[in-house]
Amino acid sequence: MIQKVRTAAVVVLTGVSIFLTGCVSTQSEGSEQGKVMVEPVMPDYKLEINLAKLNQILSSAELTDAQRARFHYDRGVIYDSVGLRILSRIDFHQALKIQPNIADAYNFIGIYYTQEGEYESAYEAFDAVLELSPDYDYAFLNRGIALYYGSRNELAVSDMESFYSLDPQDGYRALWLYIIESAVDVEKAKNNLMSNSVTLAGNAWSSVLVDYYLGKKSRDEVFAAAKEGLSHPNEYAERLCEAYFYIAKIAQQQGQDIDAANYFRLALATNIYDFVEHRYARVELAKISAAMSAPQSSEMTN
Repeated sequence: MIQKVRTAAVVVLTGVSIFLTGCVSTQSEGSEQGKVMVEPVMPDYKLEINLAKLNQILSSAELTDAQRARFHYDRGVIYDSVGLRILSRIDFHQALKIQPNIADAYNFIGIYYTQEGEYESAYEAFDAVLELSPDYDYAFLNRGIALYYGSRNELAVSDMESFYSLDPQDGYRALWLYIIESAVDVEKAKNNLMSNSVTLAGNAWSSVLVDYYLGKKSRDEVFAAAKEGLSHPNEYAERLCEAYFYIAKIAQQQGQDIDAANYFRLALATNIYDFVEHRYARVELAKISAAMSAPQSSEMTN
């Protein structure tokens, strides 16, 4: 099964298995435009139970340094999945203070630095991930995104090419390669996306999004496809989060900033906090806001 593009390659509470059982895994052109088509996802009660158990373990259990570091990391993952980024960041830093070789923790910290616009620190964090784990493919995605938002597009393309090459059947990888490449050359990016679409799984949801980028599907068709073949309760909201983000990026590319901003807001409204599309929707909104206010600021100074 094609893996969804999330910002962490695996979000599993492996360490908790010592004490716990189980694990933790984040408009249309017609009348639906501008409307939230699904209720925002609420946190799973199982996450709250696991969080309570982790709090108890960390406060009262006798742990080795390796166990304590892992449980801080695991708790940070839960905090991240429900949008509590500051608490998550504290736990990841604590985990690294105890055991400074946890690549996953550096990956999350790099994402947070990117969201905050601290790009040099983000690059360093992702470099640390790849030093510790050279095969950590999602570090290429996340560093590529950081380079893209840091306006270092040529380097971003190189990272995204590496990420794409590791699984050419993944439509999300093809989409992100297009997004990054289009910042350098839109026509070349579209031609490459057309070529890359040949290797994609034809029945995958991500392939529907690629078809939208290639002009083969309309927005209405994208949203209709989002309802098909669902396998778990939150999957519809997850698909909408992705659809809103990628539709917004095309609208933004076409100069339709108000339309793009509305879709980015809808992506945020899904509450799928641990999806890459949700993480960077707010960054995109800030960019649009800055761009739209710049002419007004210029006029006021004249």
